[in-house]
Parts: sequence; C-alpha cells; structure tokens
Amino acid sequence: MDRIAALSPAGKTLDESVNRVRTVERLGYESVWTSQLPPARDAALVLAAYAAATERLKVGTGVLPIYTRHPTAMVQMAATLDEVSGGRFILGIGVSHKVTVEGMWGMRLEHPVDAMREYLTIVRTSLRDGGCRFEGRFFTARWAYSAPRRPELPVMISALHPRMLELAGELADGVILYMCSPAYIRDHVVPGISAGRAKVGKSLEGFEIVAAIDACLTSDRAAALDVYRKTVERYASLPFYRKVMDASGFKDELDANHVSEGMIDEIAGIGDQQKVRHAIQRYREAGVTLPGVAPFGGHPGAAGFEATLEAAASA
Repeated sequence: MDRIAALSPAGKTLDESVNRVRTVERLGYESVWTSQLPPARDAALVLAAYAAATERLKVGTGVLPIYTRHPTAMVQMAATLDEVSGGRFILGIGVSHKVTVEGMWGMRLEHPVDAMREYLTIVRTSLRDGGCRFEGRFFTARWAYSAPRRPELPVMISALHPRMLELAGELADGVILYMCSPAYIRDHVVPGISAGRAKVGKSLEGFEIVAAIDACLTSDRAAALDVYRKTVERYASLPFYRKVMDASGFKDELDANHVSEGMIDEIAGIGDQQKVRHAIQRYREAGVTLPGVAPFGGHPGAAGFEATLEAAASA
C-alpha cells in the first residue's frame, strides 16, 4: 500500500470520532490529521484521544494557528503529546487568516512570513536544545524545557505562496496544503520549496508534502458536487486561498461567482471509485509525498467515511 493519510476532525461526539480513527488504522493508513477550527474542540486534546485509541497510527495537526499559543507553549504541548503517543506526533502550524486573527481574537496578522520565521525558529531550537533564547520582533523566548522531548519531532507549516513555501523548505520538515490543485503544486509549491531547500544546501529528499484532498464516494455525484461547491465558495472568500485559486486558473469563474464542475474535479475526488482513486493519483504525480484523504458526505448518496477511505487506499 502506498503511503496515505486521512483527515478526521472531531465529529458530533468524541466517541464517534475515536471509532473513525480506529477504522483509519485498521485500513492501513499511515497517519491521521486534524485541524484547529475556531468553533471546534481543542485539536491537541482530540489527538491525545486518537493516540490513546490506536497503536501505530501517527497523529498530526494540520494545522494549529500560531497566534493561539506562544511558541514555548506550543513546544510544551507538542513534546507532551509526542510523549503520550509514544513518538507518533507530527506538529503542523500555520498563521490562520485575518478574519480569525483580527476579527475574532483582536490581534494583528502582519508580516506573516517574518512572524512564522521567528515562531518556527523558537520551536525548532527548543525541541532540539531543550530551551531557547531568542529576541524577536513578533515572538521572544527566554526559557528551558526539562521534560522528555524528541529533538527530531517533525515540524511542518501551512504554506501556499512563494515566500512561505521558501521558508518551509529552509526551516521546516514539510508543508501541509489545502485547496491546491495538482497543477498548482507542480508549478508553484514544488519550485518554492526547492528554492528554500537550495538556500540551506538541501535537496527535496526527505521533505514531506502533505495535501488534504476532499473526497466522496457517492452514488449521487450531482448532489455531492452541490455540497462541495459551498465549501469551495467559503474558502474562496479567504484571501490566502483565493490567491491560490486565481493562480490555478480559476479567477474568471470565481469572479463570476461560479464554481464549475471542472474546477471541482481539479481539486477533489467525487463520484465512483475511479474518480476518488484518480484524484489521489494526480496529486502523487504532481509531487505530493503524502496524500491526505478528507472524506465528506452531507447528501443521501454518500457512501460514508469508511467506504471513501477504502476507495482511496487502493489508489
């Protein structure tokens, strides 16, 4: 089985979510990821529950916003969750969006690449050395961490645009992508990461490119497309994602408030088994090292979480 991951955010009940993750492990998936959404449960605690219910499955955040935790607190959480999971944790972090950082939290999202560089430096240094002294414009750390830690704990960032992609190649172990078409990954993501790797004398070998791919095995493709069209419209309203969509060739239709079937087929796998498998394969061919299947339903024809994962696993 080729390397493959699943995305499984906590659902209506935590018990239901834990049972889903047991299914992910049983199906042979390598890892399971969850993001921190503003109205949802604490993602780190959800992953602690996932880790307790599984034996070999890696657990990752895809992603945690940096403005909700000081980098030293992020290290404490990451090292502890890695210890709880027996060394199975992957830390993924991102800057989030202005509508959340400024509108919800009353903070400022300015110079995101520079802020992420400082944050990432503190996190990586603290995990490696057990402490850090860093005086930054956005983040400062003068501390030591005495509990168990894994210096090589993977740290990845959400990166979509050239400067952040270059930073990822320079300082991170991987990137976590969403709403990126295979063509965008091939033409923008891989070159951006490669430029960052070259700055520090490294190749792409060992660098993880994780792409979340929305998928639905369904007997009613039209209904599934209608459901998913709303997701695309929601993310197109966020500037970071809209820039990706525009650069992917979707600007004209989005300007016309239209999300075409062709656009959806570029970024998701919706329909029969062949549609789901083909989507995963296209992402692999574009340079994705770890496809992350994100099953969705919301209509009567949806085959469900497990069936969609089974279809994707054979890609």
